[in-house]
Parts: sequence; structure tokens; C-alpha cells
Amino acid sequence: MQQLILGSSSPFRATLLAKLGLNFITSSPDIDESARQGESAEQLVQRLSEQKARKIAETYSDALIIGSDQVAVLDGKVLGKPGNYENAVHQLTAASGKTVRFLTGLALLNSKTGTIQSLVETFDVSFKTLTDKQIAFYLQQEEPYQCAGSFKSEGFGISLFSKLIGDDPNSLIGLPLIRLISLLEAEGVDVLQPNQ
Repeated sequence: MQQLILGSSSPFRATLLAKLGLNFITSSPDIDESARQGESAEQLVQRLSEQKARKIAETYSDALIIGSDQVAVLDGKVLGKPGNYENAVHQLTAASGKTVRFLTGLALLNSKTGTIQSLVETFDVSFKTLTDKQIAFYLQQEEPYQCAGSFKSEGFGISLFSKLIGDDPNSLIGLPLIRLISLLEAEGVDVLQPNQ
């Protein structure tokens, strides 16, 4: 099997990929993640996931490279990582009682053949109506300031939701494993055949 590379610095994505039992390394691509003029959120995450994989391919010429990118969208606006408590309060207050759509771009590049497969997976999160006190308590407990949307669904963030809608809960954390398994199979990698 070709070397498998996760083109990400996210410990959350690495933890998810490790669930598949495959040997892989991580490499963090250094790219400009700014949106282009007129680019939709879906176009942005697909372009960035592909761009991350291609950037890693500059160093690794015979590898299967996974690129992924994610944004959260509320009322048609992209929610970034809050970075601090005040911004997180603002994001969670805006999301209270509403549904946030997460778009996760996923790309798998075979750097030997140049073949790239890419897609965008959606996942919707419906929030409970939250009080200021509940929001403050949650943020003090988890400090999700480096997470788009200001929560960690794999942790205490689950307490904020009334409903989750999507095909793969892993996509909410940043790496849609069900779809990734299909992309890997198209490259001859079957996660259920461990000694390939």
C-alpha cells in the first residue's frame, strides 16, 4: 500500500482516521485559507481540501493524501473559529434555537497518478434554545475556541443540541469516515483487509 498521509494539523481528524486502523502520518499544509470573491461555502471547502492535498503532494510523490476542510454556516453566513470567549458567546447566542449546517470538504489525492477524488459532506446541527447562563457555563467547561461554531460535539457540546441530521457523525468532527472509506476503496485500499 502507498503511504497514507493526513494533510492536517488537527488532532481531532487524526484521532478519527486512527479509528480505521490504517498506518498514516500527518503533514500540515501551509496554504491561504481565505475565501475567494463570490465563492460559496461549499466551493470553498472543496477547493481547500483539494488544495491541502496538492500542497502535501509537493513533498510526497507516491502517497495517498487526505485533505479536509470544514466550515459552519448559520443564516447564510460562514462561522469561523471564535478564538476567544466573547466571540464564542456571540456565535452560540446566534445559533440558539436555530440550525447550523456544517460543510466538510474531503479530498483523496494519489500523488503518483495525479488522480483526485473530492466531495462535500453536509451535516446539520439543531440547537436548543439556550440561556446566557447555559452558554457561559458550557464555554467555561469546554473552552471550544478553536472549533468552528464554538462547540465540540464529541464532548460536552452534545448538551447544546436538540437534533443532529446527517449520514456520518464523524463529519461533524471534521473527517467523514464513511465517505473516506469509499474513496480509499476506489484506490484499492479496503479497511476490512488489514494486510494489503
